Amino acid sequence: MRTRINRWLIARWVQPLLIVLCLLPLAWLLFAAFTDRLGANPAETLIRASGDWALRFLCLTLAVTPLRVGLQLPTLGRLRRTLGLFVAFYALNHLLAYAWFDMGFELDDIARDIAKRPFILVGMVAFGLLLPLAATSFNRAVKALGAVRWRILHKAVFGIAVLALLHFYWMRSAKNDVAEVVVYALVLGFLVGWRVRHAWQDQREGVIH
Repeated sequence: MRTRINRWLIARWVQPLLIVLCLLPLAWLLFAAFTDRLGANPAETLIRASGDWALRFLCLTLAVTPLRVGLQLPTLGRLRRTLGLFVAFYALNHLLAYAWFDMGFELDDIARDIAKRPFILVGMVAFGLLLPLAATSFNRAVKALGAVRWRILHKAVFGIAVLALLHFYWMRSAKNDVAEVVVYALVLGFLVGWRVRHAWQDQREGVIH
């Protein structure tokens, strides 16, 4: 069974299908916007939904390695890069929705808002850290940086996860709505903890051998 799944995962149609699936949330949001289905405050719905999807794709990206190891499906790792790029894609849409609908693309107002509201500053820092990861998610970038430096750079994803969760918490806590934050905290805590534990085990085994 594992052999069959591994063969499916390397098929040519898998990546295009994954891209289509990853675009479905955006397609739904656009459809809802054009058919007036975003509720009483469409701008807030778009901003929050795009941010929620960025966080969900971050969880999916971090889940690839534990699933690959736990299910013994090495070819599952091929999907991680695409999922990671969609983290950046939805984070960019989140930022653009905020800059457009909340701030009208007024840079001075955006700068003042960042200085006034820490959760926006944290979100901006997380997005800033995300950009170099997205820009180096290609084979040429891996070759240019070298495998070791590329891996070190992409470990920033763990810091991004912490900042994204903090951004989400501050935003929701202002409205006394933290139930969903707890769910994401548990998921991200487990995924990051798994990676840290296995990195420590690999290092220990390397020292022994």
